[in-house]
Amino acid sequence: MRACGRPGPRPALLLLLLAPLGPCAPGTPATVAPAGDAAELAFSTERPLHVVSPAFLSFTIDANLATDPRFFTFLGSSKLRTLARGLSPAYLRFGGNKADFLIFDPEKEPAFEERSYWLSQVNQDICKSGSIPSDVEKKLRLEWPFQEQVVLREQYRKKFKNSTYSKHSVDMLYTFANCSGLNLIFGLNALLRTADMHWDSSNAQLLLDYCSSKNYNISWELGNEPNGFQRKAGIFIDGRQLGEDFIELHKLLGKYAYKNAKLYGPDIGQPRRKTVEMLESFLKTGGEVIDSVTWHHYYVNGRNATKEDFLNPDILDTFISSVQKTFQDYWLSLLFKKLVGNNVLMASVKGPDRSKLRVYLHCTNVNHPRYKGGDLTLYALNLHNVTKHLQLPHHFFNKQVDKYLIKPSGPDGLLSKSVQLNDQILKMVDEQTLPPLTEKPLHPGSSLGLPPFSYGFFVIRNAKVAACI
Repeated sequence: MRACGRPGPRPALLLLLLAPLGPCAPGTPATVAPAGDAAELAFSTERPLHVVSPAFLSFTIDANLATDPRFFTFLGSSKLRTLARGLSPAYLRFGGNKADFLIFDPEKEPAFEERSYWLSQVNQDICKSGSIPSDVEKKLRLEWPFQEQVVLREQYRKKFKNSTYSKHSVDMLYTFANCSGLNLIFGLNALLRTADMHWDSSNAQLLLDYCSSKNYNISWELGNEPNGFQRKAGIFIDGRQLGEDFIELHKLLGKYAYKNAKLYGPDIGQPRRKTVEMLESFLKTGGEVIDSVTWHHYYVNGRNATKEDFLNPDILDTFISSVQKTFQDYWLSLLFKKLVGNNVLMASVKGPDRSKLRVYLHCTNVNHPRYKGGDLTLYALNLHNVTKHLQLPHHFFNKQVDKYLIKPSGPDGLLSKSVQLNDQILKMVDEQTLPPLTEKPLHPGSSLGLPPFSYGFFVIRNAKVAACI
């Protein structure tokens, strides 16, 4: 369920996009190829190839945030909640390397910043209340760069220290997820071990006791990239033992109000030979107690990735091989959530452009007020350094198409920190309001233009595709 580059220099809040990854902004002046050279598309719409969850495209808050629990207070930001709410429905995973070095201490007193936040919410609807007290937020923003260096040193040295977190930190995390319309997945510490190397569940029981007393609706994971435990902590756990650990956690959940809670795992790293062997062994032992199998895919190493890496179709294709080995900028995510439905259909590019013109076809999200059942959403990525055009199949020539084209704002190209939608800069109206995502209608029969290195969504209206009705 995780598709991303290896952790880079911003570990606290990491967006993990589960759509096909790629850049969304050009980095060189556009050169236009004649529209007459439009690449023809082929669709197959008789029946869905796959059906994805409405929560497809979700994200993680890295557990490094708990290295100093004061920074959980950032989750009280109304702006951050508004941004997260825009991606609902989705899962919010709290996990990462640090999750296996976190210990719950129900007796720990909240940090001053956490306590100040909760006091400011007294007698208020916590989901509708104001943001973090301004003096607290200013203080935390000034201190975060220093905390970030602590986190980065741990990552680079691969020497992690245990940290404790309080029930108030859990409250902040759950409130953020609940107020944002997100389903929380909490990663438990799998490195707590008994003398015979079985998982020590006693700390997890303390956390479950507390969450149960608060009636928190949470799903669970156990461990992060267990194939790396020896490297990170000098502890080796094989797949069979890990499977037994998950069985223990499943039994534990059954004793609480968590009988119907979801359990995910084993969250292995890149599925190479030994990791795949670990996964197979895990599934033989504990496969029946998990609801979904999870692994981590890294397109690139975030510490040394280049712009060109994101334009390389071979790198983008690595996800396919990872899937086969196992089971076979925020606005882009928001557009995906609003326009793309669950049913996956087949689309391909005819001719030699197929690797650098990447197209995907879904039924349109019928929850969008502008569209209805039977409509199609095509989304496409142009990895060429010239503008390319796509031509819809003949039987869709007379259909109205709405274009949503993402490209950068400013001279920095792919490195731009802001983007445009149909030539309008995307930014929040205020801390409580997302900007309108306004379409640009195209004339029926028009080719679909894609500037170099751009990402576009095209909604084919009144397509009347039976598989989408």
